Amino acid sequence: MTDLPALPSMPVTGSQLASALTVTTVPAFITGSWDEGMPVLWVNEAFVQLGGVGVTDLGLLGPHALLALVEDDPNRAAAQNDLRAGRPMRRIVSTRRRDGGTTWLQVDVTPLPSHDGEAHVWVGVTTDVSEYVDQQAAQLASLEVERRQRADLDLIAQTTELLGDLEYPFALRDIADLLRSLVPWAGFYLNDDGLVFAEGVDVASPPSGRGRRHARYVPDRWQGDHLEDAPTAASAPASAGTDRVQDLLDGVVDGPVHLDLQRDYPPMSASGWLRRDLLRRVVDETGAIPRVAVVHAVAGRRRVLGILVTWTSGSGGPFGGAAEPEHLYTVIEVVARRAGTAVDNARLYAREHRLAEALQRAMLPEQAEVSGLDVWTYYAPNAEHAQVGGDWYDVLQITEGTVGLVIGDVVGHDVEAAAAMGQLRSVVRAYAFELTTPGIVLHRVDQLVAGMRVPRPASLVYAALHHVAEDDTWFLEYTRAGHLPPLLLRDGEVRSLTASSGMLVGFGGDVRTTAREVLHRGDVLLFYTDGLIERRDRSLKVGLDALVEMSARITARDAAGVGEELLSRLADAPEDDVAIVVVRVPDPEADARVTALSPRSRRWLLPSEPASIGRARHAVLRTCQAWGLPDSAAAELVVSELVANGVLHGWGNIALRLFDTGDGLRIEVEDANPAPPVATDGHPNRLGGFGMQIVERLADWGWRPAGSGKLVWAKLRPVPAPGETAEG
Repeated sequence: MTDLPALPSMPVTGSQLASALTVTTVPAFITGSWDEGMPVLWVNEAFVQLGGVGVTDLGLLGPHALLALVEDDPNRAAAQNDLRAGRPMRRIVSTRRRDGGTTWLQVDVTPLPSHDGEAHVWVGVTTDVSEYVDQQAAQLASLEVERRQRADLDLIAQTTELLGDLEYPFALRDIADLLRSLVPWAGFYLNDDGLVFAEGVDVASPPSGRGRRHARYVPDRWQGDHLEDAPTAASAPASAGTDRVQDLLDGVVDGPVHLDLQRDYPPMSASGWLRRDLLRRVVDETGAIPRVAVVHAVAGRRRVLGILVTWTSGSGGPFGGAAEPEHLYTVIEVVARRAGTAVDNARLYAREHRLAEALQRAMLPEQAEVSGLDVWTYYAPNAEHAQVGGDWYDVLQITEGTVGLVIGDVVGHDVEAAAAMGQLRSVVRAYAFELTTPGIVLHRVDQLVAGMRVPRPASLVYAALHHVAEDDTWFLEYTRAGHLPPLLLRDGEVRSLTASSGMLVGFGGDVRTTAREVLHRGDVLLFYTDGLIERRDRSLKVGLDALVEMSARITARDAAGVGEELLSRLADAPEDDVAIVVVRVPDPEADARVTALSPRSRRWLLPSEPASIGRARHAVLRTCQAWGLPDSAAAELVVSELVANGVLHGWGNIALRLFDTGDGLRIEVEDANPAPPVATDGHPNRLGGFGMQIVERLADWGWRPAGSGKLVWAKLRPVPAPGETAEG
């Protein structure tokens, strides 16, 4: 490696150095020592052009002009320590030019060496780094915008996820909590005959978006402000144009609306109600007293369903007197719109659900009240989203001495199967009342169904039970169209009624035949669909053999008991729709002598009609007799009152269940009305209203939600033994 030749020594004089600093284009300056306050002693022309000031101007600023440049520096103490110790210093500072603009400078200050080692003179150079600082600020601003946008998108995504499950009772509350990462407070109010604070959406009864009665306010500690909106004769709704919140709810303005919380509003107004409710809630939750709130519309397709209210701390107006920041306004508007769409969808779903339920209830199997027979029916579709499937039954009082029985099965358990079932059911019912012989009825059904082109194949059994008044006996006529044979249970023996079989409905061709059976007292007829016995792990024949075997072991002496034994042994995990009809010819003498060992539970599905009250009373009397329970009169009275409440105040079918708990009878009545029963002191100016008081005198009772409705239960109090008092 070759060494570089030594450079010749070129000494520089002080005057030459001063000339070089003067002519350089780099702004430079010389100051005095730290102890003197570092006064500016000299600047070059480049410095004057950069800052627009000369050494004379700087001298007028005093000895600490240089130090003033680092006053706003967060590391000012470190900079001063460097200067005091005589160490070089580099800082980026901002300075204001004479034209009012701001310049960012990089200042480098270095002490000149002296014979005593002290920094008596400092030499400094400055560099204009404004462009660099602006670029850096722009990059940081861009990153902040991107971060904020990502956070906003994440919030909107979480909002969408929450609104995807409106059955979650706190969806709106959780969305408001998300918004509180952007503002100190946010909350939803829905309009359903007046504003009400909402934490979720009741999908069973979503808000209507209608109503101007904003007077429902719970008194609190706010100096009796709630009295302003007390509904009195002198109160009147606020006039148009004076209630901006109501204008927003009515769709007169698009919003958002700024609600001044420091002023008063007309009585009975939405603005007045909201002002007082906000003051209470915001103070309780944040400890701060708000001055202005921003109200956004939660709009559905055709009307505003509620509002989303936000508040941010700031003096003057919202956001320090300025309008909402654009990004915040956009996020809140998107959240409000999505909430409105979700609530509106809940309203549409509820409306369609009510319509579907009404149609399905109209298609549900019915059991008429029949005299002289003990009849029990059961129906369970194998579809969670529907109340009906392809199976059906009917029990019809055709004439005073004739009862028609139909049980059928349309292939499938979807909506199309239910529709086909509805068609077939109507046809069979019509011909059953017109004709009497089962074979002729089914032949006419075949002819009509062939022309109707019902899209699904179906099987059924049609039977007619005829009462002979002379000797008080019954006989059965029946015909089958591809359906499983009914069973006849008599004295512990089971026989399949396999006669009069034929092709599926609509494929009969020839006239259907009719079979006949004479019934004895105590005989039980069992009609069923394949869902009771068919499983994937066994054939239909094996399931039918199991049904026959289990039927032979039934000990119940009433139709409901027979049905309960079948369900407990066979219907634990059905894979298809299940329909069962049990008919028993009463045998009063034998029933009084024999105590059955059947399961001590019963169930009935009753239509919501007054006749069901009588059927329920008869059902509980038969059950008490079969179980040997005393005080059937009290049970009859309690069941009558509970079922009457379901008929009068509920809707849909009524489910009645009885349980022998060992220490008393438990009664359960379920209907589709979610409102709980209330014990009253009677109805003024009319009869009734004492039903639940009667229940309270005879039983312990309560209620709980059940599905979309409620279940009311009553546990009869034990009957005192002879010689004991009720207290004893």
